[in-house]
Amino acid sequence: MKEEIYSVEQVAELLGLHVRTVRGYIRSGRLAAVRIGKQYRIARADLDALTGRSRPAAARAGGASVEVSSIVQVDGVDRAAADRLGTLVLAAANTNHDPARPLRVQTVYDEERDRMKIVILGAAGATADLLRLVDAVLDGDNGLFAGAVEHA
Repeated sequence: MKEEIYSVEQVAELLGLHVRTVRGYIRSGRLAAVRIGKQYRIARADLDALTGRSRPAAARAGGASVEVSSIVQVDGVDRAAADRLGTLVLAAANTNHDPARPLRVQTVYDEERDRMKIVILGAAGATADLLRLVDAVLDGDNGLFAGAVEHA
């Protein structure tokens, strides 16, 4: 079966977008494309993935796809400790995992409540590994919270 391949101009016409917008999607990684010479070529499957018309490969193959959403709340931390923990979590999320299924992590610090929230989205195993790391850091005597806020 031959796969359909489109130029940037054809994709722009199909989607009703400007050519520059399509190129921006390609450069940002939002639309997968192959560069041949000075031109990009986009596979039908990648175009369908951008527009949401296709099902994930695991679903097509009959396998299940699992994604975990987790929110970790850490109370009693100051800004410096939250920054250190956030850096550690983001660094861990960006290493040693499957690049095809990256972990997505957001951190939020609330200064009024001395509270940090860590939102993790990703594969179950990678999320579990990251949660174990957070648990070890928070339970350990590692000096991360040397400046932690004390509540009366």
